[in-house]
Parts: sequence; C-alpha cells; structure tokens
Amino acid sequence: MITSLLVANRGEIACRILRTCHALGIRTVAVYSDADEDALHVRTADTAVRLPGAAPADTYLRGDLLLAAARAAGAGAVHPGYGFLSENADFARAVGEAGLTWVGPPPEAIEAMASKTRAKRLMGIDPLTEVTEADLPVLVKAAAGGGGRGMRIVRRLADLEAEKAAARAEARAAFGEDEVFVEPYLASGRHVEVQILADTHGTVWTLGTRDCSLQRRHQKVVEEAPAPGLTEDLTEELYALAERAASAVGYTGAGTVEFLVADGRAHFLEMNTRLQVEHPVTEAVFGLDLVALQLRIAEGRALDRFPPRPRGHAVEARLYAEDPARDWAPATGTLHRLAVPDGVRLDTGYADGDEIGVHYDALLAKVVAHGETRAEAVRRLAGALERAEVHGPVTNREVLVRSLRHEEFAEARMDTGFYERHAAALTVPAPDPWAPLAAALAEGAGRSRFGGAWRNVPSHPQVKRYRTAGEEHEVRYWYRRDGVAVESGATGGAGEVRVLRIAAHEVVLEVDGVRRTYPVARYGEDGVYVGNTLLHPVSRFPEAAVERVPGSLLAPMPGTVARLAEGVREGARVVAGQPLLWLEAMKMEHRITAPAAGTLTALPAAPGDQVAPGSLLAVVKEE
Repeated sequence: MITSLLVANRGEIACRILRTCHALGIRTVAVYSDADEDALHVRTADTAVRLPGAAPADTYLRGDLLLAAARAAGAGAVHPGYGFLSENADFARAVGEAGLTWVGPPPEAIEAMASKTRAKRLMGIDPLTEVTEADLPVLVKAAAGGGGRGMRIVRRLADLEAEKAAARAEARAAFGEDEVFVEPYLASGRHVEVQILADTHGTVWTLGTRDCSLQRRHQKVVEEAPAPGLTEDLTEELYALAERAASAVGYTGAGTVEFLVADGRAHFLEMNTRLQVEHPVTEAVFGLDLVALQLRIAEGRALDRFPPRPRGHAVEARLYAEDPARDWAPATGTLHRLAVPDGVRLDTGYADGDEIGVHYDALLAKVVAHGETRAEAVRRLAGALERAEVHGPVTNREVLVRSLRHEEFAEARMDTGFYERHAAALTVPAPDPWAPLAAALAEGAGRSRFGGAWRNVPSHPQVKRYRTAGEEHEVRYWYRRDGVAVESGATGGAGEVRVLRIAAHEVVLEVDGVRRTYPVARYGEDGVYVGNTLLHPVSRFPEAAVERVPGSLLAPMPGTVARLAEGVREGARVVAGQPLLWLEAMKMEHRITAPAAGTLTALPAAPGDQVAPGSLLAVVKEE
C-alpha cells in the first residue's frame, strides 16, 4: 500500500494530485525549481525538495534529480502528473529500478505509445517521409508530449525545414526529446477522445468520450464530456479503437486515445499514456476520482467489473494568463485575486498574491461545471466565468464566456477551426461604459456621505481620466448637497445615471432606472479593477513617450531569446514575413518576423538574452 508519494510535477497538476493524496491519508512530497520556491503546490505538500535552477531542462525534466528527491524525502511512490516526464519510459523504468512504485502504465506501454510515430505504426498508419507540394498543408508534430507544444502548420514547402527546427526546439524544452514527424493537416474536424482505465487483472474501462475541439495554438481551451452529437455507431467505433490501442501494448492505468472526427469518420491521432488535463469532466460525469483509481491500480488492486453509469454533462474551460487580442501572447505579473462562484469546480496552482512567471505554462486554472443536460452545464460555466473575479495579468476569461455562448458552440457545430474563424470577433474589447465613473467615485470615497466635498456654488467639475482596452475615458462630475451630479455623456455611457452609494470598495449606480453594483479593488501601481475591468489612471502630466525608430520590433511578452534565424545579422536584407528570431516564453516559442522588405539595421537581441515586454529586438528599415 502506498503511504508516501512524490509528485514529479508542479502547479495545478501537482495540486490536483496532492488533494487526492491528502484525502486518502498519503504523505506527500513536492519538488520545486527556484522559480517555484513559494508556489502553491510547495505550500500544499507535507514536505518539499528543491531542484536547483529554473528552466524545465534543469529541474522538472531531470529524472535523476527527481529520484534523488524521492530518496531524500523517503517517498515510496512517484506520480508523474501530466506533462514533463509523465510519458518518459526511461524515467518510469528508473523509478521501478529504484524500488519505488510508479503510478502509471508499464514502461513498455509508454515506450510503444509515448512516441506518436510508434503509436501510429501500431495502428497501421505511417507518417509522411517525403513531403511534396501536393501534400500541403502539413502538420509538423513533436513525437513526445502534448499540450500543443512542438506543433507547426506548414503551408509552403520552403518553410518546412525551419518549422521542423522550431518544433524540435520547443519539444526539447518542454519534454526533453526533440523527435518530430510530419502528417497531413486536416483544417477542420472535431477533436474527440476516449478515456480508458485498465488494471493489472485484465479489466479495461472505457469511460466515455470527450470533445476538445475549441483550441488555439493546437492547445485545448474548452473540453466537455460526453462529446455531443456522435452517432451510436461512431461512438462504438471509437470505443473499439481505444480498446484496441490499449490491448496492443498491455496497458494499465489511466490513458487517453485521441481522434480527429471528420466526415463521420474517426482518424487516430495518438494515445496519451497519462492522465489528461481535461480529466475532471470525465470525473464529473462518472462520479469518480481518477487519481484515486490510478493509485489503487498502482497498488495492484482490481477495478470493479464495470464502471459506474454516466450522468449528465460536464464542461471545462482553461483560464490562461494570455492576451487573445495579441495572438494569445502569454502574460506575467501578480495574480491579485482569483475567485469563482460556488457550484463549479476550480483546479488551480495559484493563490491570491502569487506571481505568474515566464518559465512555465500560462494556465492559471480550470473551471468545471456539471449539469443534467449540456445546455445546463454550458450555462452554469459561462455564468460562473462571467461573475468570477480575476485580477492580475490579462486573461482569456472574456473570450471563454463569449465562446461558450457562441451560436456554433451552443448548437455543438464547433470544430478545430473555431478560433481561426471567430477570434477577431470574440476579442473585440467591450468594457463597461460606467466602470470609469465607478472608479472615480470610489477614489474620492470618504470625503462626505456621498464620497466628496460639496459646494453651495459649484464651478468646475471633478475630472478623472482612465485608460482601458487601449482607449481613454474622461469622467466629469460634481458633489452637491443632495448627491452627485454627472455631466451627461462625460462617462462614455448612455442614459440617465443616479449615484446611490459610494464606498472605497463599492459604488452603486442607477442607470435608466436599473440599479447596478460595481465592486472596486486597487492593487498599487497595477491600476484599479471595477468588476473585471482594469482601469489605469491617466496622469494630468503624462510622461513623455519613448520615441522608436520606424521598423522597430519589440518583444511582445517577457521571455528569452531562443535563437536567431540562420544568416540574420546587421546589414542583411530581409523580406516581409521572414523569420528573424524566436522568443521562448512559457514553454512556447514565438516567431518574430520582418514586418516588411528592407535592411536589418539593428539587432541588439542575442541568444540567451532575457527581455521584458517592449524591449527592442531588431530594426528593419523598409525599402
């Protein structure tokens, strides 16, 4: 029986596993990099062991350090979580050879399926070896890992080798392996998967289907169970193919078989020999704890002959620290506040006040809702996200709400091209027009019962300016004996407004007879939040803007310069769209390209440089 366990992972993943271990009475050991010294998973575990360094390659991808940590802390078992070394057969084998219990499938099964190229061959599918114009577009894909890392769409044959190199670098940083392969790219279809669970006594459960079609950068954003709209015959085919994949390698433990469903047919993608990020929707529908079952299987205990019957529908949304309006660029900073209403599940690796850094994935949390029907679950999740308090780095919260309420998703007509079609419309800023007024009034709270000092003969109005969503808003109002008068049209909002109550943390307005309550929160120089609208006060004496040379390329996010493109140097001629360098941030590589044809007149960036948002990377003088 497992009595102590080391979680060989971090963040939300580690916290999820720790929660189940604590419920079962298992003593827990966390590992942490220098960047994670005060992370939530470290604070949650019973004990923790430091892994010197910050980059994954120096810490969470070092199997030798993880085993040394297990020995030092006296752990008797290792759970790899998902990501990092969770699909690394050598690490699984080393855990067993060290006399520890491995909470996962046998190394031989991982070896057979963790490489997507080997998995496809087991299923009778060969990757493309010689790519021609007729094969385009194609998808370059990392053979190991998942999460959209190491994946590149190639639409021009001339770009193939460069995209292979980028995919290899990204895969090496995320998984410690750099094998990539090429397969045909199907532009549309639904991403459907089957959850399996198998014990060492010959019992295999197929725990329903999941739909994970809403993706950006090949990374899942919204997942649900069961996958809606599948015919009974197609569902049975998916189950049969999943069982075939598991049987082919003598699988035990939790795993997922993934497919692309197009034109009513199932196309095998891969088998993930681990727990998936989206496993909570399956747990909600079947009423199970998959981590507890993983531990049970690792102890050699048998599953029941049949799984419980599914009930209802569940939907999960991944809340990322990223800016959807800037090509989903990851964001960093202090997470001041993260709270969701009761009635939904929140899985997170952060608490209020934690820092979101540049070294790891941008996932803040997963929010999961369950309902008797799909419509109920979707409505509950959209409502919870809309009312959630998320204060800190910019997030995709609003896009998630709009996605869940989009007609295509509501009618289950979505596919993997959903964001390619709708991202522009879904990312249009829509700040509350009355938020600036609420911010201004809350700022003056306490100076009278209505928040300010009134005058018998008012002359000039109070004037406050705020910036939000790239626009400036000016608020003009007067304090009077009987309340506050707001200059018509001076807030950006339309309608008649009355101020009912003012406090530093809350303002109550009546707009056209409808009462609205605005919670207000301030976090020093990070601005003021009215609900989830972030407002930055605009000084009466703004600082002089930094003048940039035309053609300047600035870092869109904090990160590390991974490498320069071959032949790129000062004085070189470039063409529009030509890759100049790659910036690594949050385990993803972001390509910086020439904005126009011209000459590269400056290249201050060098491989290994740490850059802040807005740092100058290169200058292209346009022809």
